[in-house]
Amino acid sequence: MSQTTTGKAPVVTPVRIVIALCLIAPFVAMLWVGSYAKTEPLLAGIPFFYWYQMLWVLIATALTAVAYKLWQRDQRARRAAQGGEGR
Repeated sequence: MSQTTTGKAPVVTPVRIVIALCLIAPFVAMLWVGSYAKTEPLLAGIPFFYWYQMLWVLIATALTAVAYKLWQRDQRARRAAQGGEGR
């Protein structure tokens, strides 16, 4: 059953906090423009402004994958706990 049908409030757990941090980190990094609005250092002739953003594409992909795996594990654990309570 979903949380909306049971009327229970969402539970905040350490795993869910880590998931949220994984998903929020790329936004914070990209919104803090002052930290990367410069041309030096160059990487293979590419200004820092550009290669930093491209690096965050890779980092954001990895963090999203980690968040997804943690979410799957959390959901399996919750289903197992709910199945044990109902018996």
